[in-house]
This record gives sequence, C-alpha cells and structure tokens, in this order.
Amino acid sequence: MSSSSSATSSSSTALSPRKLRFDTFSYSYQDDPQAAPLVISVLASLIERTMARGRRRAGEGGAEKSLRKEGLKTSRVFDCREAPDMSVQSYLERIFKYTRVGPSVYVVAYVYIDRFCHNFPGFRISPWNVHRLLITTVMVASKYVEDMNYRNSYYARVGGLGREEMNKLETDFLFAVGFRLHVNVSVFESYCSHLEREVGIGGGYHVERTLRCAEEIKAGQSVLEDRRRSSYNSHIPRVML
Repeated sequence: MSSSSSATSSSSTALSPRKLRFDTFSYSYQDDPQAAPLVISVLASLIERTMARGRRRAGEGGAEKSLRKEGLKTSRVFDCREAPDMSVQSYLERIFKYTRVGPSVYVVAYVYIDRFCHNFPGFRISPWNVHRLLITTVMVASKYVEDMNYRNSYYARVGGLGREEMNKLETDFLFAVGFRLHVNVSVFESYCSHLEREVGIGGGYHVERTLRCAEEIKAGQSVLEDRRRSSYNSHIPRVML
C-alpha cells in the first residue's frame, strides 16, 4: 500500500467528530502520552494528496524527476539528494513524539507552507523536499505559537539534520516568506476549514481550532519545562535526510 493511501486510511479510521472536538478543548499530553493530535493525520493526508496531484500533473514516466527540477528552478533550499525512506505521517509523528508541540502549531506550519508556495509558484512539494520543509515550518511555528521551545540543535536531531543546516533552513525560510509569520484568528480558522474540506469530505471532521491560550500555556509551563529538560539529552533514534 502506498504512503498516500496509508495516510488516508489511517486518518479515516482515527478521526471522528467527537474525538476531534475533545482534542480541540481538552487535549492533554498526560491522558495518553503516545497519542498524537489528530491534526497530524489530517495534515499528513493533505500533503500526501498534494504530492500525488503534483505527480499526476507532471504525467507518467519521470514525473518525480520533472517535479524536482521544477522546484529547483524556484527554491533549492529544502531539496536533498535522495528522497528519505520515511512517510509524511511517520515523520510528523516523530516530530510530535520528541517535541510535543500543540495541535495549533501544525495548523500554523501549514499556513507557513502555503505562504512559501505562494511566494514561489513553481515550487512543488515532493519527496525530496517535504521532510525539510516540515521540520522547518513546525520549528518556526512553534516559536510563534508557544512560549517555551527547544533549541534549533534539538530540532536538528529530531529532523535528521545538522545544526548548521537547521539554522540555514530557518534563515532561508524566513527570508523566503518575508518574515511574515503573524497568523490571526480568521486566517487560522480558514486554514482549519481547508484541512476539513480536503480530508474530511462527507465525514464531518473538525480540526483542532483553538490557538492555545496564554493561561493554558502558563499553567503547564512547569510540567513542560521538566519534561523538556529531562528529554533534551535523552536518546533520539537517528534519522538522516
């Protein structure tokens, strides 16, 4: 089964309106430490669909190579020499496992990806650039949304990159989007709605919609800080991009 169909199948079995509504208002890392927010499945499925549409548009026979060349004409910053052997779903789950950023971070990361693509119309998300694009946008979105964050060197370890490369990706991305990082509530809502239309057609799915309020973040700061201090030097299985 392809990674696209796997992601779609996973989201169709895991998603339910009741569970999503619960996650929206009551998401807690303590209830089930292994349970990732459902928006990860939604975003993974959307990105897989986007890459599949890109392959179809490029046509059969060398479609992947032509997509890569088209992306290189506009922005080479996220490209790697070989496509990593890890699905979008697995990579996002890995990011969540070792960073534990909130559901709204992934929606904001999606906003940033869209802004990047808008600035570079010829750019196409592909297996050669999607992993670097995701780790960079999630890291930047976390810095925008959350009060407490890991260092770039930690995100580099999680994403399978070197520290200097992670720093460069962040800098290049910020200049590429013109440092336009602000996401207001109406924009956030519109991107949630787009995720629902793309993935939950006929399913009544609802993505986690609330940007985590300051009170919630403040209340969990001490617990989160202890967890992050203890996990910073913990073993992270190595992955290379």
